[in-house]
Amino acid sequence: MKKLLERLKFDEKGLIPVIIQDVDSGEVLMLAYMNEEAFIMTMETGKTHFWSRSREKLWLKGEESGNYQQVEDVYFDCDADTLLIKVRQVRGACHKGYWSCFYRQMKKEGEVKIVGKKVFEPKKVYGPKETIEKTYQILEKKKKRK
Repeated sequence: MKKLLERLKFDEKGLIPVIIQDVDSGEVLMLAYMNEEAFIMTMETGKTHFWSRSREKLWLKGEESGNYQQVEDVYFDCDADTLLIKVRQVRGACHKGYWSCFYRQMKKEGEVKIVGKKVFEPKKVYGPKETIEKTYQILEKKKKRK
């Protein structure tokens, strides 16, 4: 694993952008970031792990929703500063309920058109937004106590 990590260029915050692509259709599902730990966990488990910049923590894609991503192939670009991971997506990649996070198309006229397929109802999977926020607050308080 050390040899793989040595090939990659993480930014000054220790992160590398990761493009997630459906292995069968080629559709781009999402963009996220990994730190070294997330990269190692992804390679070792075969499921995508990321670093949450907003929550400042490691997370397994699908840990709350069940919308896991099974890793099929991992690529890195010519500068070694971006990853492309081809996955088998369970249910949907977007926390808003769409198959892909790129479900909106911008038109020249300024119009935004929904072009993606909604595959689940977020409130049924995650619960009300207030519940999610309270859960994160509780987890953060517990984390700080340790």
